[in-house]
Amino acid sequence: MTDRLHYDVRGSGPVLLIIPGGAGHPMGLGPVTEALADRFTVVTHDPLGLGHGRLGQPVPDQRPRDWSDGAARVLEEVLPEGESAYVLGISSGGIAALDLLVRHPERLRHIVAHEPPCVGVLPDGAHHQAKFREVYDTYRAAGLQAAGDRMSALLAGREPQEPAGAQPPSSEEESTTPMAVFLARVLPHFTTHMPTPDALASSPARLTLAAGADSRGQLLHRTAEFLAEHSESSFVEFPGGHLGVMEHPVAYAERLATTLAPLDDPRTPLGR
Repeated sequence: MTDRLHYDVRGSGPVLLIIPGGAGHPMGLGPVTEALADRFTVVTHDPLGLGHGRLGQPVPDQRPRDWSDGAARVLEEVLPEGESAYVLGISSGGIAALDLLVRHPERLRHIVAHEPPCVGVLPDGAHHQAKFREVYDTYRAAGLQAAGDRMSALLAGREPQEPAGAQPPSSEEESTTPMAVFLARVLPHFTTHMPTPDALASSPARLTLAAGADSRGQLLHRTAEFLAEHSESSFVEFPGGHLGVMEHPVAYAERLATTLAPLDDPRTPLGR
């Protein structure tokens, strides 16, 4: 992998770094970026460069520190001297954002981590980590669709259906499909990552754990609530479910901007 950083910048105002979910491909984030760009300088990180010409090239196994180190380097490039940044991390990007908060807090103002799948923090976390391992094993044995179905069932708390007529993924699919890159290279190490609540609580930057209102009762909503409680952080529900940032981009942007507003500032950043 090249050391070159990949990111897009849009808008004006204080810096808001977005770390996407999945394999970090920023596809689908255009509408929420547009809704935020009149109040923030929105910097969308693409950790693997998949949206910047690297889709189809080999990707090594990824770990949260790989993404958080890259995010810290992005902030060094884009932040004006003396300023700090807001950060939104979504799903796997939320795990990277939590790692950024612990390991690179120097220029952070407020982190929002939306449904990070760090399920190991739960009392029954080992069970759920094993279930994510089954998603990976299903991908290797039966391919993308079967693994996607199993992961959806896991997040929703229902039993998965056995795949019919599935085949292992081809090497071409594994490098050219963002979801396949996520299943093969991101999911194994990210879902076994366990942030320490005490380390999160001791960071000088603010932390808010977030989950979709439509995710109530589901695994990652429970994970976000638990981590917020045990790190003495805020918890906020956002519109939609796990993919609310794409399902309801304008409403999601409104909630995010309100969440990021300084406690002593009565203005709502996206208020019109």
